[in-house]
Amino acid sequence: MMLRRALLASTCLLLTLSIAEARPFTDAGGRVVEIPEVIEKALPAGPPAAVLLYTLSPAKLAGWVTEPKGAALNYLSPEAKGLPTYGRLTGKSGDANMEVVLAAKPDIIIDVGTVNDTYISLADKVQEQTGIPYILIDGSFAKTGDTYRMLGDLLGEEGRAKLLADYADATLTDLTGQLATIPEGDRPSVYYGRGPEGLETGLSGSINVELLGEVGATNAAAVAGKGGLTEVSLEQILAWDPDFIIAADPAFAAAATSNPDWASLSAVKAHMVFVAPSLPFGWFDSPPSVNRLIGVRWLENLFYPGTIKNDLSAETKEFYKLFYGVDLSDEQVTTLLTGALPAK
Repeated sequence: MMLRRALLASTCLLLTLSIAEARPFTDAGGRVVEIPEVIEKALPAGPPAAVLLYTLSPAKLAGWVTEPKGAALNYLSPEAKGLPTYGRLTGKSGDANMEVVLAAKPDIIIDVGTVNDTYISLADKVQEQTGIPYILIDGSFAKTGDTYRMLGDLLGEEGRAKLLADYADATLTDLTGQLATIPEGDRPSVYYGRGPEGLETGLSGSINVELLGEVGATNAAAVAGKGGLTEVSLEQILAWDPDFIIAADPAFAAAATSNPDWASLSAVKAHMVFVAPSLPFGWFDSPPSVNRLIGVRWLENLFYPGTIKNDLSAETKEFYKLFYGVDLSDEQVTTLLTGALPAK
């Protein structure tokens, strides 16, 4: 009897300590989640969260969603190259192994990006299955600074978060001021094509083309309606006749400039087909996360060369040092920008 009482008292004490060490957090989905007071390891649910966590606190990043390979490794810090890969919990291609996720023993799972009923349901399901707190964070580009500050407070990385948040805020404030000097008629229509054929794009409201609106451009595919990523036809693109084409895949850029079926497009005739830099993460999309901050500087140069001036090479080196912990060489910058700007 005394042993039972002792065990019961110990259990109650552990539960009390556990509750005391937890804190309620209301995420972007309106879910109140009990999270640890101290977080040592965070598991990203998808690519946007992985990039955000890597830039803020690589020591607390449990691992990658997709394994960095090839040339991308040259643009990552040494400690990031050795992290394990767990797969993704989110999206149509969700392939994370729950046993592996549990074995990693993360203190929290973080998902960054679009927040809707589908993602809320997934978060509830995974949290119930694993017992690991799972929070949703709005990945809207305009909220980047606020996201860093909030996550910095969550992870105990307030100082680092302030540095990155201040950079993000300054970038967007400067962009807003610059755009105010550019008439609507001088802002381009842009088609963003994904995949080797370039026939996947984002509709109006898609987070994957969010950067276009931020830099004052028009998403050519917006006339096809509101939604996320979708397949379109060449006939539709011909009807939209964009001023610029941004390719996620170099194979698409090469095809668009050499295939006679694309030749009548204004962007092709004016040699305004460009490849978005992608190492170690995309500057435009892939994933739609904080990596897009340097994309702002690139698109300013690309769309408004006579109005907005910045030293893109210097900006790139500064960004990679601050966010990725990498000192870029001139050769690496050249590699990044190959195909991304008009030929001189």
